[in-house]
Amino acid sequence: LSCVTFPLPTLFPQQSGLYEYKVFGGLADCPPKLFVDVYMDLKFRKQWDPYVKELYEKTCDGERVIYWEVNYPFPFSNRDYVYVRECREMAVDGRKIWVVLAENVSVPQFPEKPGITRVKSYKQSLAIESDGKTGSKVYMYYFDNPGGNIPSWLINWAAQSGVPAFLKDMQEAGRNYSR
Repeated sequence: LSCVTFPLPTLFPQQSGLYEYKVFGGLADCPPKLFVDVYMDLKFRKQWDPYVKELYEKTCDGERVIYWEVNYPFPFSNRDYVYVRECREMAVDGRKIWVVLAENVSVPQFPEKPGITRVKSYKQSLAIESDGKTGSKVYMYYFDNPGGNIPSWLINWAAQSGVPAFLKDMQEAGRNYSR
């Protein structure tokens, strides 16, 4: 599993320290459908993801919107996300590919909470397909602007360890998942 980060000089000044994350990898013993099921199951995620403080889905004006509060290490304030996501199974040249798209939204049903920093710029794209054996090939693009003053050591940790560790945690969660 490898994680490569790219600064965003065209969207933000380089000194901002913001990154977009592009992850290419393989999960040897996690079939694509299982990976997608684990990824989409919010109730199960609360069991295996230690960074989840609060996570649920609510229908707002006919659209399913997710609220997610993330535990940040002391002394930083937690972050929260309000976003929509969609999962589609597609057939491309005889291959089954699952695509998950997520993006932040602003809806009055989820006002900002005192003491929690709202992430107002978030986007994620995920594509999963079989590796031809018993596992999955995974491509993930991820960007968020966590807001506030995040030190470079925390940004570097996310780039070097956090994003790849998340996929490994998902793989482990898949081993414990019962549909």
